[in-house]
Amino acid sequence: MSQSAFQGKVAVVTGGAGVLCSTLCKALAAAGAKVASIDLHLEKAERLAEEIVAAGGVAKGYACNVLDRAALERTAALVEADLGPVDILVNGAGGNHPKGTTSSERIRPEDLASADESLKTFYDLDPDGIKFVFDLNILGTLLPTQAFTRKMVERGRGTILNISSMNAFRPLTKIPAYSAAKAGVSNFTQWLAVHFSAAGIRVNAIAPGFFLTDQNRALLTNADGSLTARGGKIMELTPMGRFGDPEDLVGATMFLLDDAAAAFVTGVVLPVDGGFNAFSGV
Repeated sequence: MSQSAFQGKVAVVTGGAGVLCSTLCKALAAAGAKVASIDLHLEKAERLAEEIVAAGGVAKGYACNVLDRAALERTAALVEADLGPVDILVNGAGGNHPKGTTSSERIRPEDLASADESLKTFYDLDPDGIKFVFDLNILGTLLPTQAFTRKMVERGRGTILNISSMNAFRPLTKIPAYSAAKAGVSNFTQWLAVHFSAAGIRVNAIAPGFFLTDQNRALLTNADGSLTARGGKIMELTPMGRFGDPEDLVGATMFLLDDAAAAFVTGVVLPVDGGFNAFSGV
C-alpha cells in the first residue's frame, strides 16, 4: 500500500456497521481516509464513527436503506457536504433470508410426502424470500453505485469495491438464493469494470470465505463455541483450518482500493478464503 494512497480521500462503505465492514471502515480511516459509514441502523453507524474519531480518524455515520434510491441520493448529497466528493465506494450491504433456504442439502422422494412442517424443500422456497435476497445483494450493489459514482465519472477517477462471496465460486447447499445472488454480484462487478473503464474508475470485488458474523454465527457454532455439523464440514474443507478474522479482509481490500498498487487491476473477484476454493476435498 502506497504511503499516501488514502490520505484525505472520502470512502463510503454501505453496511458499514456490520462485523466485517466495520473493520474495513476502521482500516480506511487509519490509512487517512474520511469514512462515511452507511447502515440501516443510525445508532450503529454513529457508534462506529465515534470509535473511529476517538482513535484519531475522520468518520461520520448515516442511516440509509440501500434499496431506497431517493434516500441514497439524499445521503450522497449529505456525504459530499460533510466530507467532500466521494473517491471510494465499498458496497458492503448484503445478506440472506430464511425463506430462501432449504432445510436439507438434498431432496429425496419421501420428502414430498413428509408431514414434518419444519422441513423446507426446494418446493417450499418462498418467492418473496428469494426476491428479498436478490434485491438486497444485487440492487443493494447497483443502487448505491448509481448514487455515489456520478461525481467520480465527472472527475474521471474513483474506485469501487463490491463484496461477493465464496458462494459465487462454489454454491453452498441449502442457500440457493444467496449463492445465486452473490454470483450475480461477481458478474456485475465484471460488467461495471468494463462499463466504467473509460471514465478512469476501477471496479473489483473480494469474495470472503467463511467468517463468523451476526448472520451466520448460530448456523456454524453452538452456544458453547463448538462447531455445528455444518461448521465442522466447512473446517474440513478449509485447508487453513479456521474461520477468517475480519482483519483478514483488510489487506486484499486496501490493495484493490489503492490506485497506485492496483492501478492496472479491474474486473477481479479476489477470494479471501483460507484455500477453500482451491481444495477439492480429496
